[in-house]
Amino acid sequence: MQKIHLLAVAAAGAAGWLAGCATVPSPDELDRDAQAMIRASFRDQGIAKVDRLNQDLGQAACSGSTPPADAVARQVEAEAMATIQWPQGGQYIGDWREGEKLAQNGRGMTWTDASASPTANGAQCYNCHQIDRKEISYGTIGPSLWNYGKLRGVKDVADPATAPIVQYTWGKLWNSKAYAACSNMPRFGHAKLLNEKQLRDVMALLLDPQSPVNQ
Repeated sequence: MQKIHLLAVAAAGAAGWLAGCATVPSPDELDRDAQAMIRASFRDQGIAKVDRLNQDLGQAACSGSTPPADAVARQVEAEAMATIQWPQGGQYIGDWREGEKLAQNGRGMTWTDASASPTANGAQCYNCHQIDRKEISYGTIGPSLWNYGKLRGVKDVADPATAPIVQYTWGKLWNSKAYAACSNMPRFGHAKLLNEKQLRDVMALLLDPQSPVNQ
């Protein structure tokens, strides 16, 4: 009799558990709830607006716990490639000295900045990369960029033979997702973090044979 009673209790418990599972929110509902909570936790302040929480296809595809499907990744890369704006007059290279200043500057896009203008921003390169062998502190999220141009055979940035790596580097700086859908690298041109002149200066830091990067 006791055994029958225990089985009945177990059955009732299982039925209750199953009934409870039926009320668990779906993943889509959980996502909506999470988004609502996140948006409720932010407000516009200074130049930082709540619309920064809006995700494009690349951000949404790469924010999950698993990588996006190959087809989605290719779509992200194709859309990103279409956004790249090549430099006016084909002028890719600026002043590496100015590029060095930008690389070491981590400021920009915070709510305390007076303007969202790219001229107020740095490139923040040292946050993720080694650039100069003399540096003793640098980020390791990205690969070392020391000898970036030298290792790729750039002896003269005006040499037509260097065009592929020059164009690739510009595109990578403009919108990194064009080459890797889930790249962590800032999309400097696409997001208007740097203007065209600043991008040319960072290009010079990476590619000019006279730059300390290539010594």
